[in-house]
Amino acid sequence: MNILFKALGDPTRRRILELLREKDLAAGEIADAFNISKPSISHHLDLLKQAGLVEAVREGQFIRYSLNATVLDELLSWFMELKDKKKKPKKK
Repeated sequence: MNILFKALGDPTRRRILELLREKDLAAGEIADAFNISKPSISHHLDLLKQAGLVEAVREGQFIRYSLNATVLDELLSWFMELKDKKKKPKKK
């Protein structure tokens, strides 16, 4: 789960996820939305893939990225369980 929090901790990676929420994009299309180098975008995409937040599919010479919302659902469930555990009174 550490890699997941590391991936979500960066504003550029969060913005990439927001873009992918709208539609699947090729790496170059993602890079066009930022004022940073393509290798930097590739690094961010690699970290997002490692965290399971995005999926990549090769389409000819391009790689198309999509959001994997399942990981976000699991994270949200974990947060809700953590929150619910805190509310329960301790038994004596």
